[in-house]
Amino acid sequence: MVAADPDWTALRASFQGRIEDSVTGKESFGTDATGLRAEPSAVVAPEDPSDLVRLIAWARSNRVPLVARGGGTSLTGGSVAFGEAIVVDFSRWDSIHEIDAKNRWARVGPGVINRALQRKAASEGLFFPPNPGSWETSTLGGNAATNASGPRSFRYGSFRRWALQANLVLGTGERFAVGTRSSKRSVGPELLDVFIGSEGILGLFVDLTVRLAPIPPRRTALAVPLNGKARVGPLAQRLAAAPQLTFSAIEYLDALTAGELAKIESSRLPSGPAILLLEVESQSPEEEDRQLGFLQQLLNEIGETQEALVFPDADALWSLRGKSGLALDRRFGSRLREDVAVPLGIVDRLMDSITSIAAEAKIPVYVYGHLGDGNLHPNFVIDPADPAAERIRERLLTETLRLGGTISAEHGIGWLKRSYLSGEIGAVGVELLRSLKHRCDPDGILNPGKLLEASSDVR
Repeated sequence: MVAADPDWTALRASFQGRIEDSVTGKESFGTDATGLRAEPSAVVAPEDPSDLVRLIAWARSNRVPLVARGGGTSLTGGSVAFGEAIVVDFSRWDSIHEIDAKNRWARVGPGVINRALQRKAASEGLFFPPNPGSWETSTLGGNAATNASGPRSFRYGSFRRWALQANLVLGTGERFAVGTRSSKRSVGPELLDVFIGSEGILGLFVDLTVRLAPIPPRRTALAVPLNGKARVGPLAQRLAAAPQLTFSAIEYLDALTAGELAKIESSRLPSGPAILLLEVESQSPEEEDRQLGFLQQLLNEIGETQEALVFPDADALWSLRGKSGLALDRRFGSRLREDVAVPLGIVDRLMDSITSIAAEAKIPVYVYGHLGDGNLHPNFVIDPADPAAERIRERLLTETLRLGGTISAEHGIGWLKRSYLSGEIGAVGVELLRSLKHRCDPDGILNPGKLLEASSDVR
């Protein structure tokens, strides 16, 4: 909790950036994509890294928690300012400082929108592979803090794989640089990896350097209606194993979710069947034709005989796929949204468990996700504030771990799943994280209560 009487006068005297403490000015910063809400005591926007250092020094001396925020798209409560915390708004740190096309990297501010980097990199013939569904609004700082991924993670992996360097300010106020632009190095454990996925509990990003990849000459997306008979795990494995096909994405929409997306104007998706979403990369029109012909032949052999819908602009399909959550928001409002993954070979067992959990609770469930990664996003239609919702979450996460999976593939732990962390990484893993937290943030001012439970809160 905030100290009884933080010295706001001292902060205003030293801080160069914006300080907003009016009710209307704070209103839009009180929630994230979960719908969880807590009014921050203030919203501050540091002017530069030195300003951030001054803010942290003040927060330490006044025992005031700080919550970093970019686009506010967290699905775990990670950017909600519980305990009267101050929100640190990085949305104006949105400069793409440099793109080195020859060496394929970009240095960006933490407030740069993912899609904005994609557009800028495209002018150099490059792209940034991690493309979460929120890429139109989520920031690179938030993507780094949660190790975000997206449809293309099937081929290209998550944010961690594309991070080269980061400059941060720790909870001690120390400025710290991690990573390298060298193609490889061996100087002990890579400390950059510690901060990717750390959810803002160790340090706050000042800038990030990320690798870029050459844009494939041709990227074509397809929507494949499924007949509902085949198990989707073996189907995805069969497709992924075909050497004649170069997939960068293998995605899934169940019939209910596909039906909601079909209602969006110009979506082109059929309403009725579950749908497989694919992206194929090729070097020429001839190669693309060969791949698409082989794909249809393979689908016919498997028993999926409906003709695929072709999207020549692959990003148009991924932008549509990214609206899955918004489509369900419009239909149902708040609901229990989850993010779990298991090895691809047993993804159907996870599907069966999700169906059983929903049936026993007598509620609908809508499922979509990154099938090629075994990563599913079940949306249980229940008020998250209902006590039954937490029982559903517990059952789902317990079953996921029993199947050898993970309780979060890309959204992070945040506020909602912190009590389940030890179930995956064990007591020793939690204590190691606590030790690291104490070194980087000895006063517990950075995003307290997120990722780790309350014993790491502001003291």
